[in-house]
Amino acid sequence: MLEVIEQLIKEVSQFSAESKEQVEQFRVEMLGKKGKITQLFKEFKNVAVEQKKEFGKQLNILKTTTQQQVDEFKTRLDNVENDGTSTDMSLPGNAEYAGSRHPLSIVLNEIVEIFKRLGFTISTGPEIEDDWHVFSALNFPEEHPARDMQDTFFIGNGSDVLLRTHTSSVQVRAMENKKPPIRIIMPGRVYRNEAVSARSHCFFHQVEGLYIDENVSFADLKQTLLYFAKEFYGHNTKIRLRPSYFPFTEPSAEMDVSCSLCSGKGCNVCKYTGWLEVLGCGMVDPNVLELNGIDNKKYTGFAFGMGIERTAMLRYGVKDIRMFFENDLRFLRQFQEI
Repeated sequence: MLEVIEQLIKEVSQFSAESKEQVEQFRVEMLGKKGKITQLFKEFKNVAVEQKKEFGKQLNILKTTTQQQVDEFKTRLDNVENDGTSTDMSLPGNAEYAGSRHPLSIVLNEIVEIFKRLGFTISTGPEIEDDWHVFSALNFPEEHPARDMQDTFFIGNGSDVLLRTHTSSVQVRAMENKKPPIRIIMPGRVYRNEAVSARSHCFFHQVEGLYIDENVSFADLKQTLLYFAKEFYGHNTKIRLRPSYFPFTEPSAEMDVSCSLCSGKGCNVCKYTGWLEVLGCGMVDPNVLELNGIDNKKYTGFAFGMGIERTAMLRYGVKDIRMFFENDLRFLRQFQEI
């Protein structure tokens, strides 16, 4: 009897099936009411007493092995059916969505390409900076409110290490390590300690520009920005420069572009003024040149900077800045064809 069990164990271990019908046939043959294993259990009462223990042990091994084989082949065949080999080709297919660039990347890449055509090169720097590169070297007074904890994320109490509040820190590093002429744009992420709302966020993206050389004038700045505005917003775009103040430029200005939605006639987007504010700019303050080791008697320069999120909001009519950071596919899929 033990030899019969051993032979059946070997037979079960070598079992293979190509269909569920074969598996079911095997299960009935071995474990059914009239199956071989069921019959062996019925013969248990006729086994000699001294062999009952070993016989029962081997019989249980045989039953367990057989059930495992049946379960394993059922699972394997189910997986084969579910992987598409048995798919009904008449059923409607599942929609597949192609990926796309993030709207901020689309806008940033377009801005970068425009300034590249003017001879600007890309320069980057660390997001964790020190007070010198973010404030002091850019002519920020000691009492300037931007140094306050309410506006800046400082790392550690009493530390001058912080998360940069603008990419102007890259300007400082460029002036420290390069000799004029310098013509660079600086895209990157910046951080400010502000409440998150539909129009502001605690982190966002900027792209700034810097040009330093001999005889650089405000007219060069104006013509550069006019070229950018016409390339980015459309060839009929007009610009205007309004006096402003920044610690690192003098004179300073805010640049507006004519509203492309209403052609300057006035709408709710431009608050019925016909103009949209897009960036800040100005001539590099001579003090900044001197602080960074550049002869301010020989060289002059201009700088400008804009927020990528605000530019994208104007371009696409997005009214809530938080949508750029929520990774909502319903929002992001709208930019697949752009």
